[in-house]
Amino acid sequence: MSTTYADPAAAPLVFDPYDYAFHDDPYPVYARLRAEAPLYHNPTHDFWALSRHADIAAAVRDDDTYSNAMGVSLDKSAWSPHAHKVMSFLALDPPHQARLRSLVSRAFTPRRVRELEPRVQALTEHYLGRALEGAGPGDQVELDWIAAFAGKLPMDVISEMMGVPEPDRDEVRRLADLVVHREEGVYDVPQAGMEAAMTLVGYYADMLAHRRKQPTDDLTSALLAAEVDGDRLDDGEIIAFLFLMVVAGNETTTKLLGNALYHLTAHPAQLHDVLAAGPGEDGLVGPWIEETLRHDTSSQMVARHLKRDVVLHGTVAPAGSKLLLLLGSANRDESVFSHPAVYDIHRDKAELGQILSFGGGRHFCLGANLARLEARVALAQLVRVVDGLEVDHHAAVRVHSTNVRGFAALPTRVRLR
Repeated sequence: MSTTYADPAAAPLVFDPYDYAFHDDPYPVYARLRAEAPLYHNPTHDFWALSRHADIAAAVRDDDTYSNAMGVSLDKSAWSPHAHKVMSFLALDPPHQARLRSLVSRAFTPRRVRELEPRVQALTEHYLGRALEGAGPGDQVELDWIAAFAGKLPMDVISEMMGVPEPDRDEVRRLADLVVHREEGVYDVPQAGMEAAMTLVGYYADMLAHRRKQPTDDLTSALLAAEVDGDRLDDGEIIAFLFLMVVAGNETTTKLLGNALYHLTAHPAQLHDVLAAGPGEDGLVGPWIEETLRHDTSSQMVARHLKRDVVLHGTVAPAGSKLLLLLGSANRDESVFSHPAVYDIHRDKAELGQILSFGGGRHFCLGANLARLEARVALAQLVRVVDGLEVDHHAAVRVHSTNVRGFAALPTRVRLR
């Protein structure tokens, strides 16, 4: 049975990441956690949780206490010393994490990301052009922002990097969706998600075998060639990284693009400011992205395995426990952010510099630059071509996931410049 969070101050404090009611608006629960139980224990699902910014910022940099070696997912079937086989270095501790990340970084370089920008721009123009086809200046067009654009661009960008053929991309995205989706009342990876994960792993294994015979200039071939002092990635390590990219990188960027439209359109004055400022470097697209990452980040929480007791706020989380780092809560912490519940694209840059949306320390998200690049190019192009933007907030369909926050459908109306 779902817990009702309509009047959180009057109800017992219950934090259940599987609850659909919690997915609708987790932030009142987070606020109570920060105030009443900053080191919280859920005996039903047997996990602990940190919700304050300072505690989480310290935890993401403390590998001696907060281990990634069991994975980063709350789900029981994904909580395993073998989690790295599908989540790559995200599910490893040093020194194994450092070795694998170093090798992957030889292929997934900042230069490779920067050089993607023209292709990201071309894909953006393609999908927006197709969604707005036949419309002229002043015309209004209705579309589902997720189906028509936000759900397609990130997958195409990552797939092009990897070398996934265009006819396969919709199916790869469908499989990735199944991996993260959770039905109400289901407290683990569902059978459909497990089958989708195995299908993706098999697909990438076949692609890797093909690249070994016929190398190209894509990321998959670069991973095969990556070498540090004679050390190379094996096939399982490459497949795990590709899986991580398509599940974590694709899904979170899709959700960022959806969340950006959802929140900006709820604030007409800020929407006017963004459209009036235009898409250039002096515009507000960058602050719009960063405030969205703070206010309603795509990745709400990650798990850690405690290697030793954690003693905080008069409470002890024992060694061996599963603990969640609530990134979404950290980004709303009143001790760091002024008026944290308010969406404000004019927020001070120093505050935005404190967000933990991409984690921190050795595990800072390797794809952060790619996500920001995609969002900047996509939203700048949107600002370039429209001078009116509306979202039907009541008809928006939310994705239900324990850690990814965003929309499966976002009915949108645009007016062309």
